[in-house]
Amino acid sequence: MKKRTFALALAAVTAVSSLLTGCGGGTSESASAASEGSGELYVYNWGEYIDEDVITQFEDETGIKVIYDMFETNEEMYPVIEAGGVNYDVVCPSDYMIQKMIENGMLAELNFDNIPNIKEIDETYMEMSKAFDPDNKYSVPYCWGTVGILYNTKRLQELGVEPPTAWADLWDERLSGEILMQDSVRDAFMVALKKDGFSMNSVDENELQQAKQDLVDQKPLVQAYVIDQVRDKMIGGEAAVGVIYSGEMLYIQEEVANLGLDYTLEYVIPEEGTNLWLDSWVIPKNAKNKENAEKWIDFLCRPEIAKANFEYITYATPNKGAFDLLDEEIQNNKAVFPDIDSLKNSEVFQYLGDEADTLYNNLWKEVKSN
Repeated sequence: MKKRTFALALAAVTAVSSLLTGCGGGTSESASAASEGSGELYVYNWGEYIDEDVITQFEDETGIKVIYDMFETNEEMYPVIEAGGVNYDVVCPSDYMIQKMIENGMLAELNFDNIPNIKEIDETYMEMSKAFDPDNKYSVPYCWGTVGILYNTKRLQELGVEPPTAWADLWDERLSGEILMQDSVRDAFMVALKKDGFSMNSVDENELQQAKQDLVDQKPLVQAYVIDQVRDKMIGGEAAVGVIYSGEMLYIQEEVANLGLDYTLEYVIPEEGTNLWLDSWVIPKNAKNKENAEKWIDFLCRPEIAKANFEYITYATPNKGAFDLLDEEIQNNKAVFPDIDSLKNSEVFQYLGDEADTLYNNLWKEVKSN
């Protein structure tokens, strides 16, 4: 669900071969046969990252048929778009991958005359986008959030451990076997780099070596390296703490209440800073239905549509009109909508180049194999 993972480069290589042959990836064979300027729209998005009723409403209003495919990681998506054998009209990558696509000339500039509802995107997120789309030419924010620590209040009390406030708390030996870490290279290194006071976009080999050693030292305390399973394992009381995306919090809070559990699960953004992320809509340069894609983006920027999407996927919306339509209780839920001004030392992931990617991947392999 909403898998925003940073897979190893090797995974991307295997993904593209299966995707382009129509196996195991979720891309439709018909996408490559899209006709020029047709009444169709080929959409490529994360799994479970839109309200299906929204798709139906778009089709009913515009008469445009949506062909909707899904990917699991940015690294799975990128080679599909790069190869050009599958013609998608609109795609929803994450910040750092959008930067990579821009630098490699893979995206079309947006015609904002066709996207008047861009005015509904809060200026805060347009400014944030400049970290990866400097002139706001290629992308429109869709969802945003943070990465933090989810903790089980009762389990920590039983262990005699205070609630975490910092990434450094994930190296507390009293939490041996009680820690769930993200099974992804950039997310894992973000935790260690921030703990050490470094940028999560560091390309300094000495800093990365120090972060790698920290992760190796932490490994005996880690119960498991997981992705989506963090949510369910924490709800099930299987661990005391876990690194998780903020967008899972509404679901988690509702499940804890519905199950009548005798413990609560709380979310904290560590004091050293964290990953402040954005997923945004972009249009590939080889899109055959660009105007339809811009209609799609504009439609999703409509406040009532953005609100419906938020209520379905529970990841924070950058749409100020949609935010104003939410119940006050949701607006004030700081796990979902933190005050960005208070997020000191937080950063947006950036694409660091192929050489840096290789370094990160090799160091992560050392962590996992140690």
